[in-house]
Amino acid sequence: MKSDAKIVLLMTSLLVMIGIVMIYSSSSVYAYGNYGDSLYFVKKHLVYLMIGLIAGIFCMSVSAKALEENARIVMLASVMLLLIVLVPGIGSQAGGARRWIRFAGLGFQPSELTKLVLIIYLADLTSRKRFLMQNFRYGLVPSLFIIGLTGGLILLEPDLGTSVSVLFVGLVMLFASGVRIKHLASITAAVLPFMIFVVVSAPYRLKRVMTFFNPWADARGAGFQLIQSFIALGSGGFFGVGLGASKQKLFYLPESHTDFIFSIIGEELGFFGTAFVLMIFSSLIWFLLRIAFRIRRVFASRVVLGVTLMIAFEVIVNIGVSTGTLPTKGLPLPFISYGGSSLVCHLAAIGIVLNMAREEE
Repeated sequence: MKSDAKIVLLMTSLLVMIGIVMIYSSSSVYAYGNYGDSLYFVKKHLVYLMIGLIAGIFCMSVSAKALEENARIVMLASVMLLLIVLVPGIGSQAGGARRWIRFAGLGFQPSELTKLVLIIYLADLTSRKRFLMQNFRYGLVPSLFIIGLTGGLILLEPDLGTSVSVLFVGLVMLFASGVRIKHLASITAAVLPFMIFVVVSAPYRLKRVMTFFNPWADARGAGFQLIQSFIALGSGGFFGVGLGASKQKLFYLPESHTDFIFSIIGEELGFFGTAFVLMIFSSLIWFLLRIAFRIRRVFASRVVLGVTLMIAFEVIVNIGVSTGTLPTKGLPLPFISYGGSSLVCHLAAIGIVLNMAREEE
């Protein structure tokens, strides 16, 4: 267990360091052109990194018992934040979405925190009701209610990607908690038409899906970003064009330091660079799973499993979008993409995992 925790810490540290380098490489020209400072995004990222390290260290000092006892209070506070961010004048709006609360020049996304809090709450709920999880009314419905409530509030921002992430992690955690497959199948069958309606009812979402099938049909419009991502990945070849030598980051590929940073890694470091990043993520996920299955306490085991699922889902979606194997959806690449709330919450999650592994020892 101790060696597994050390590898998790090492893999996380490597990803954070890669993130700092790639954020500078992918954003320096854009930052200088728009803010007159090539280090603009790196400086903000380092501030969030310091906050994340403090959050991670704090979470390492909070016992699993304390988390379990306060799970309901923290979940209530998280739901309140999701409601507050929707209030005009409090929630900050950008790009047509109201997802941020801004303070002292820094933005915070309550939905990122909610993903981690929901994992803790579901771990507590399913461990308390572990002998009732096969009962639809008393085991499944309470869990579905909180998943639906948080996912629905996030969808109102609107943020479909995070909402789907919440749904995925929640349902898999329920499956691991012993919920009957036929119950989950029924829920999935009921949710699927609603998700289709959500996509079809918003023209920009429907356009993203149609662009996924043929981005060249609107190469200068909806398909532009995905095509530029293809060009970046294709230009890298096996060994890349060299660190800092990307051409796509020169105002060709939008969001090159956030959602599409993997494409810049592919262009500058080539196939071997992307393979190395994937190897680190695979190792991190594998050893997180080992810790989850080795912990004997039900609550702690399910928290670690939930954190693993959250990271794995975001990695798959981000890389899937960059490579054109999934429709475009804005989810950051954990620990690497520029995104303060994501970085802080992921580092806090790793702190919780390390503490639970240490307690098990």
